[in-house]
Amino acid sequence: MGADASKHIKGPPAGSEGVEECSSGWRRLLTSAGLSIPASICRLAPPILRLGQRRMIREKTPPIPEQVLWGGGPDMLLAEWTLPGFISMFLPEFPHRGVQAHQHLQVLGYIAKGSFGPILKVKDKTMQKTYAVKVIPKSEVLRLGVLEQSKEEVLVQVVCDFCHTGDLYTYWLMIGQFSEDVVRVFAAELGCALGYLHDFGIIHRDVKMENILLTDQGHLRLADFGLSRRLERGGRTFTICGTIQYMAPEVLSGGPYSHAADWWSLGILLFSLVTGKFPIPPEPDHCRMLRKVRCFPYDIPQSFSPTLALLITELLCKTPTRRLRTLERYKRQNFFRGMTFDLMLLQRRPVEAILALRDRPDRPVKARRGLTLSVQPFKGFEYDALLSPEGVFINEGSLF
Repeated sequence: MGADASKHIKGPPAGSEGVEECSSGWRRLLTSAGLSIPASICRLAPPILRLGQRRMIREKTPPIPEQVLWGGGPDMLLAEWTLPGFISMFLPEFPHRGVQAHQHLQVLGYIAKGSFGPILKVKDKTMQKTYAVKVIPKSEVLRLGVLEQSKEEVLVQVVCDFCHTGDLYTYWLMIGQFSEDVVRVFAAELGCALGYLHDFGIIHRDVKMENILLTDQGHLRLADFGLSRRLERGGRTFTICGTIQYMAPEVLSGGPYSHAADWWSLGILLFSLVTGKFPIPPEPDHCRMLRKVRCFPYDIPQSFSPTLALLITELLCKTPTRRLRTLERYKRQNFFRGMTFDLMLLQRRPVEAILALRDRPDRPVKARRGLTLSVQPFKGFEYDALLSPEGVFINEGSLF
C-alpha cells in the first residue's frame, strides 16, 4: 500500500494543440475544477510541477544532444551553450524572455527537492496570491532526455496553488478510511476536475491520492501533470505509465487506451478511500499486475451503500467502452442525488474530517511516510539569488 509508481519517457508529442491563452473565464473554470492558472503567470515560460517520484516501467530515453556535452563523457554538461542553439531546443513552446518578465514574482522560500529541481513557494505580487512552483534546470531536462515530456507537462499546467495542508494520501494513512459522506464531496470535486481536463483533450494518467493536494478548508486540488498528455477525443495512446495499482487494464496491457483510463483510476481511488485498502495490492511489474487485474472480480463490500456500489462498479468496468467515462453520466449517478456540482457552492463548507486531522502531531511523520526528506536546496541551483528581496532572478538555464 503506497506509491509504488512507474514513469515512462513519452514519445512524440500529441498532434492536438495545448492551452495557449488564459482569460478570467478560464481562471474561474480552472479554480472550480481544482486547478489554478493566473493570467499574470500564463505569460511566462511556465514552471514544471512534479510533486512526487515515480519508477520507470518502460524506458526509451533519447540520446543527449552532442552540442550540450563535454568531450569528456555524457555526464559532463557544458556550463554554457551558444544561445541560439540552446534556445532552439525549447522552441517554439518556450520563447526566450529576459529577466524583466518575472519581476512580479517573488520567491518566498524552498518547499522541497523534486525529482529534477527545487519546488519553490512563490508570491505573485500583482495578485497577492501564493503558489507552489517547480523549477527544472534546462541542463537536467537535456541530460535526462525528457525534453518533449517536459514541454508537454508545462503546457498542461503552469502553477499549483500552495496547499500547505498536505496531500490526500497522508490523511488516508492517518484516518484509515473515510465515510461515504466525505467521499461524496471528494468524488464530486475530482469528477469535475477530470471532466474539465478531458474536455480540453488532456489525459492525466496518474490520478492517485499522492497527487491530490488539500486546501486549508480540506477541499481537493488535482496536481502533478508529469505524465499528462494532450489527446484528442477519440484518440488513443499506448504508453505504459502511471502508478501500478491505479492503472486500468488497457494501460497495463500496453494500449490502446484513452481518457477512460482516468475514470478507472478514480474508481480505484474512491474504493480505497472508503475501505482503507486497495482492491488489489501492487505487483512489482505491470505484467503480473495485468494478470491479477484481468481475473480479479472486484467484489463490492457489503458495507457499501447500493448507490456507491453502483458507482464503483461502473467506474471499474474492465471494458473501456462500457465504463462510466463522462462527467455528464457521472453527475447522474444516484450516489450524488441532492448534491450540487457547483464547486463554488460546494467548497464553501469545510471538510471537517480533514480539519480534525490537520493539527494532529503525527501528521508530519505520516507525510514523510518513513522517508528522510531533504531540506537542502537543489545542488547547483542559484537559490540565494532567487530569495533576493528585489524579486526573482531567473538564469538562462531554467524553465520557470
